[in-house]
Amino acid sequence: MNLLVKPGADAQALAAAARKVDGVRMAIVAARGRGGVTDIVVVPDHETLDQSSVATVTAVRKATRDLPGYDGIAGQGATVIDYQKAVYDNFPYVLGLIALVTFLLLVRTFRSILLPLKAVVLNVLSVAAVFGLSTWFWQDGHGSNAVFGIAGTGAITFWLPVLIFAFLFGLSMDYEVLILARMREAYDRNGSTSYAVEYGLGRTGRLVTSAALILFFAFAALASTNQTDIKVMATALGAGILLDATVVRALLVPALVSLFGKYNWWLPASVAKVLRVEPSPLRPDTTVVPGAVSDEYEPALS
Repeated sequence: MNLLVKPGADAQALAAAARKVDGVRMAIVAARGRGGVTDIVVVPDHETLDQSSVATVTAVRKATRDLPGYDGIAGQGATVIDYQKAVYDNFPYVLGLIALVTFLLLVRTFRSILLPLKAVVLNVLSVAAVFGLSTWFWQDGHGSNAVFGIAGTGAITFWLPVLIFAFLFGLSMDYEVLILARMREAYDRNGSTSYAVEYGLGRTGRLVTSAALILFFAFAALASTNQTDIKVMATALGAGILLDATVVRALLVPALVSLFGKYNWWLPASVAKVLRVEPSPLRPDTTVVPGAVSDEYEPALS
């Protein structure tokens, strides 16, 4: 790491304070740089490259920031800390905002309270499962050496979780909207939840599965690169796509829709008025006799 000292300040005093920090091997005052700023090269006992190894950077910053002439700390470890404060400290608020906006948009789309709530919750759980799998496989090294010949990384590179979340959340929601839109169409035509589930999966199942397989093989090819960070990203996205298209969309979504029955399609008049859509009152499910629904009423798959 690099400890920066303002022009005219006592760089030796800051270097001496940095040397006293546990985990620091040496601190050497280098030549003055651009603008007269002095650069102190601080060499830690271990590399400060990720969240599991930046404690030394934090300790050096605390030990020197109140001394005269302190101008900041640069380097990979400092970048990780600054990125964490700027991104991850605010991430719960960002996630809450994304979930709220997505929920409101889906309420208007499906004219339902329960379907959008279920979609958001399942998407978050799907992404969380991918994070857990990536940590177990790459960070803890359960299989990374056997598959890729790479020992456990000990940590996930700080910029990867945000990228993985953004991609998987958006893609998963696309699949969710495609399937539930067909289910809503079928229910509006005949009022049967069981037929809506059958119709929705029948009309979109092959499309979702084919799209998921295409993306999976694309990320499998990307995982053959020599860079470990790209391997982590590609395997996380590939596993997430398969998990979402099979366990979530093909099993959990239809199971929950069938379980909740008529409550899937309920949108009270008060909420509908605020969102400027037609209400969807509760009504008992109807029974559809197999073969009684004519194909002419089934919209073409777009």
